[in-house]
Amino acid sequence: MSDAPRAVRVVTEVAAVDREFDYLVTDATAGLAVGDRVRVNLHGRSVRGWVVDDAPVERELKPVVKLLGKGPSPAVVDLARWAADIWMAPLAKFLTTATPPRIYRSLPAVPPRPRVTMVAPREPGTYPWGAAHDPLDIIESALMFAGDRDGSVLLLVPTDGWAQRLVERCRRRDWPVAGPEEWDKQRAGWPIIVGTRGDAFSPTPRLAAAVIIDADDDAYISQSAPTWNAISVVAERCRRDDAAFFLLSPVPSPHSSEACPPLHQADDPSWWPVVDIVDRRMSDPRDGVLSSEIVSAAHRCFAEGKTVVVVSQRLGAGRINACKACGELATCETCGRLEDEVSEGLRCSACEVTRESFCRACGRTAFRRVQQGVSTLARDVGLLLGREALEVTAATSNIADGTLLVVGTEAVFPRLRRAGLVVMADFDQYLLAPRERARRDALMVIAKAGRLVGPRRDAHGRVMVQTRRNDDDVLRALRTMDVRDIMVGDADIAEILQLPPFATMIEISGDGRAEVADALRAAGFSVSDSADVSTARGVGHELRKAIRTLGRVENVRLAVSDGR
Repeated sequence: MSDAPRAVRVVTEVAAVDREFDYLVTDATAGLAVGDRVRVNLHGRSVRGWVVDDAPVERELKPVVKLLGKGPSPAVVDLARWAADIWMAPLAKFLTTATPPRIYRSLPAVPPRPRVTMVAPREPGTYPWGAAHDPLDIIESALMFAGDRDGSVLLLVPTDGWAQRLVERCRRRDWPVAGPEEWDKQRAGWPIIVGTRGDAFSPTPRLAAAVIIDADDDAYISQSAPTWNAISVVAERCRRDDAAFFLLSPVPSPHSSEACPPLHQADDPSWWPVVDIVDRRMSDPRDGVLSSEIVSAAHRCFAEGKTVVVVSQRLGAGRINACKACGELATCETCGRLEDEVSEGLRCSACEVTRESFCRACGRTAFRRVQQGVSTLARDVGLLLGREALEVTAATSNIADGTLLVVGTEAVFPRLRRAGLVVMADFDQYLLAPRERARRDALMVIAKAGRLVGPRRDAHGRVMVQTRRNDDDVLRALRTMDVRDIMVGDADIAEILQLPPFATMIEISGDGRAEVADALRAAGFSVSDSADVSTARGVGHELRKAIRTLGRVENVRLAVSDGR
């Protein structure tokens, strides 16, 4: 160590204290580098933290107590600073995401990148990717584009089970790969890194290429604060490292297309599953929860030893009301959303307009609920098909081999590998969901079902959807397997309504939200209120700057949608 004293800047794991502190480097901690994990004294407490920068020695400082081990690379520390600014969260939150629970003091050697030869590799960009299309040629294209460049090839998938299967596929090809739990290999910069959302902050020093599969899956967005988006994080990393970026999605959203241009031609429709649309508006009331066509298809699957899956979107009681006479759904004339029965008549679930209780199609006044929770659905399907149904929710650990009848939420998809028939029991819940991405979500769930039954070119199984909305953009897209109109329409809607990625949107909740919302209105920003949340919109960083000028407001939660 030189005679000149040295100090470092440290961010502690105490996220509530969102500031940096300077500490003196001693002979015992002389090897400190940016990103390393340390232990320091903070107001009489011994806490862990990260070195985030060098600091001047301008006053008497407390010493760093101990060097614990390796932390994220300096490049990832800088990336975490960027993320903390974008999603308005403590830096410690993102450094924690890039840090393992155990301590590593050394790193393994880095093997060479595998050589891949392709006649016609695909160019980087966003690909509308068929539901059951194997992404291997995209991965090989990423390896080719990486070439001899320094850095790792990052492969992200939505679930842990999918990541593990992809790791095994890579190892069967003798490719050197670091899985989601192999932090030391990632930090060393192994040639291939496979992970899920958190591995967008993989500690590797540099990226040579990145591939995100099923990019518009909700799993890539953190549901707890900060509400960061892995797509945006990887896009920023690729921009900084000049890395090739490949993004695959059955129905690319405006955000995905903006994060990873250019948008390539749509995939071959034969990679989507066979989809049968069952119109239940005039079905025989004796059919029960499943139509007679679906019951017949289910029994054929049972005879062949194939699994039948019935999917319901909701756990609890539903709010779909259909006319008893003609089967038409009760929907709002203004916005097209579902209407619920109340004492005054029918009320729109979105704009809360109340009207008299009558069917707009036939004028009758009697309605019936046609949606139910998973437990009731599992009981009714089991009785209808004469077999015991396994009920599957997010709390279900796994599905035993040989199970022939499964009823559950979308939690069934990552827990099952193959099925002969997937039934969407209440597809109208997707079509009429009160959010701008409802149509895209409806097509995404069909894509997930398609992976269980296989593509139409192989004809291993089929997807059957029950609906009372036979004339719908999504249903037309399913008949042709051409999703381009949905993609273009979603982009136009997002731009007109100033939704991400064309604007920044911040949802404000908590006891102090009224104070923040009123201050933003006074500053000239658009703010809308609902029962529990105020939503502010702005362009660029101006909205974030306005919120920061307010200082600390108690009991406020900010959920940032990262349009920039």
